[in-house]
Amino acid sequence: MENEEVHAILGPAWSSQAKFVIDFGVKAKVPIISFSATSPSLSPRRSHYFVRTAYGDSSQVRALAAIVQAYGWREITLVYEDTDFGNGLVPYLVDAFQEVNARISYRSVIPPSPADIDIVKELNNLLMRQTRVFLVHMTAVIGSRFFALASNAGMMSEEFAWIVTDGLSSLLDPVISKASDSMQGVLGVRPHVPPSESRRNFEERWRKHYTERNPHDEITDLSLFGLWAYDTVSALALAGEMTWDPAKSRYLKPNTSRNNLNFSSIGISEMGPKLLDKILNIKFQGLTGEFTLPSGALHPIAFEIFNVVGHREETIGYWTSAQGLSLELNLSTTVDYRASANNLKPPTWPGDTLKPPKGWVMPMSGKKLRIGVPMKDGFSEFFKIEWDPHTGVPSYSGFAHDIFMAVLDALPFAIPYKYIPYVNESRQSAGTYDDMLNEIKRQKFDAVVGDTTIVAYRSSNIDFTLPYSESGLAMVVAIKDDERRNTWIFIKPLSWNLWLMTGLASIFTGSVVWLLEHRTNEEFRAPPRQQIGLILLFSFSTLVFAHRERIANKLTRLVLIVWVFVVLILTQSYTASLASFFTVQRFTPKFVDVHDLIRNRHYVGYQEGSYVKGFLMRHLNFNESRLIPYGSPEEYHGALSKGSENGGVAAIFDELPCIKLFLARYCNKYKVVGPTYKTNGLGFAFPLGSPLVSHVSRAILNVTQDKVKMDAIEGKYFGGQRSCQDQDAAIFSDDLSLSVYTFGGLLIITGIVSVSSVLIYVVSFFYSHWPSSSEASAVDRSLWSKFLETTDNFFCEHGLFGCLERNRSLIVPTSHFPSSEAPPIRDVELIARTPE
Repeated sequence: MENEEVHAILGPAWSSQAKFVIDFGVKAKVPIISFSATSPSLSPRRSHYFVRTAYGDSSQVRALAAIVQAYGWREITLVYEDTDFGNGLVPYLVDAFQEVNARISYRSVIPPSPADIDIVKELNNLLMRQTRVFLVHMTAVIGSRFFALASNAGMMSEEFAWIVTDGLSSLLDPVISKASDSMQGVLGVRPHVPPSESRRNFEERWRKHYTERNPHDEITDLSLFGLWAYDTVSALALAGEMTWDPAKSRYLKPNTSRNNLNFSSIGISEMGPKLLDKILNIKFQGLTGEFTLPSGALHPIAFEIFNVVGHREETIGYWTSAQGLSLELNLSTTVDYRASANNLKPPTWPGDTLKPPKGWVMPMSGKKLRIGVPMKDGFSEFFKIEWDPHTGVPSYSGFAHDIFMAVLDALPFAIPYKYIPYVNESRQSAGTYDDMLNEIKRQKFDAVVGDTTIVAYRSSNIDFTLPYSESGLAMVVAIKDDERRNTWIFIKPLSWNLWLMTGLASIFTGSVVWLLEHRTNEEFRAPPRQQIGLILLFSFSTLVFAHRERIANKLTRLVLIVWVFVVLILTQSYTASLASFFTVQRFTPKFVDVHDLIRNRHYVGYQEGSYVKGFLMRHLNFNESRLIPYGSPEEYHGALSKGSENGGVAAIFDELPCIKLFLARYCNKYKVVGPTYKTNGLGFAFPLGSPLVSHVSRAILNVTQDKVKMDAIEGKYFGGQRSCQDQDAAIFSDDLSLSVYTFGGLLIITGIVSVSSVLIYVVSFFYSHWPSSSEASAVDRSLWSKFLETTDNFFCEHGLFGCLERNRSLIVPTSHFPSSEAPPIRDVELIARTPE
């Protein structure tokens, strides 16, 4: 500008240089055109005379965030050089990662001109941190050295993930550089350059020209910056041809002094603004595709996602702002935005593995997490340790073990660990569960995995995760089985008052039927003794079979309909209740109350090594001398079978999962009774304040809510066990007999119907047999005498208590005689008597 009075400046190469030169370009109105100053801190919008013919670094941040989101990483370590190129991208990365629920957990800043010792020191610092996902934003000069030293530090192995920005991948081809061997498994993004015939022709001419001028140098592919440089020169040449005017080739205010650089004396280019306008509006097909500069910068169409494998850069997918990640690039199709690993080809990760790194580990300073596990003689379904007889190497299995393995897979990071059996020299359990948990406080164990119950007093020394299985403390007792041998068991379904009420109701109903049928139905007529037998026979026969007597009265039919319905309900209830005495009732437990065990000083058992002993002593006030430990379901069975009086126990207290296993083996012999004392379930134990507790707890929720996975694990260890469904359906009570109150409503209904029918019958009889007023003798008779006469007729016609005393010599009811012995009507003498 000072000496040559240039009208455009091509370059400078670095962002830090361009930032300095742009200020003079604005002052002199000279366009500053750069194809390599990619820092987001340089913006054509803020500096009108700055033109960027390359992609700005900020254009790639959403593609980088999509990769992080696709693999579910939540924390990233950013490694960048302390230059304008490195620092300018940081705020854009922070914003992009926040949009995908990720964050930059640590920023590793490399000096502009670092020594190897500076890089190694920073690598060691990274190794001590949890994050294993590294995003590297460097130039080729520093980046090639960084990856070589990272490989020497063992950081290009499994569980590490490396991503490079296009600043490194575009300026330096990693495959042919000296750093290629140390970058195996690295992922990167770079602008997509569509293939074209003009590009292939240019590259052939360039290789030929380069070989002629540098016959001893190894030829390399032309980098993307080289292609941008060629297109930039072409665009500037075209703009210059369209705007060149020799008359306006100088500055309007030339510098008066050329001896020393004087910034204040720089003139203004008259051709610069016109040249800038032409460059911003120029449009042609360049080597990298369509060359156009909207808003003063070249904007990308798409980015390639590549993976360094061997000596190749394999493209595993593409990213566009409209489609997100995709296996194939199709700019003409519009689809929903996607950011999933399924939309990329499976890459090869550092360590030559196809398993994606979890991106986060616990910093153990090179040590593995020491996990204590219990040695169990019984209930091995929860945790089992087996030693190989030849090598002595232990193997592990069980429900708790498989749950822990599933939890490790669900964690967003890797935990290097090793199991340490809690055993003595004889490979027997070295103590109780409380003793094993105390080893965490003594720093012998970093965690404990097993069927460990979460209880309050243990939480004072350790932290528990969320439970992976529900639990609780319950009591198991033996079942009494003597009901079926009871001679009078058939009486038990009904209570004594219901038996009595049923008999009385039957006699009452039979009497009502006889009363209603006796006057008109010959089948209900007989001598007095036979009539009583008929009433009883009819009454009780309806309980077991249908009556044989013909029914003539409509009121009788109504009474019988209601009574037969009552009998039906009563007999069906009796049958069901009697059946329960032969099935459910034979499962009556010998003991139902904990206080009975304590009061009668019975022995009780518990699982050896568990917390149950302390619970029984502290909370239920059992005497320690009455508590006997057992270690397996077989020992439980033997102790309960003997009973407390014969060297066994009256009850067993244990966790519900263990009790279910025990009952499944010995179905219909034992029963859970009494209350269930709730606990917080089974969980994993860690030291107080361990950061792993929250992560493992969230992973446990993911595993336990996965029904398919949980069913598979539970079925593996508990699927073959039988269930005692008949026991589970049993309802135990001291007196389950049906009482009169159970059928009170039915008995009231049949009583009302019977009494109402009798009243209707009596009223109808009195109405039809009331003395007529036309009779001669009725003139001097009172209403009371008429009532007595009608009542006398009612009793006489029904054979009830003979006739009235005053007429006993006059009238002899024919019902007193059998039908064959009844005297003919001609033999009866009628004697008229006047009333006294």
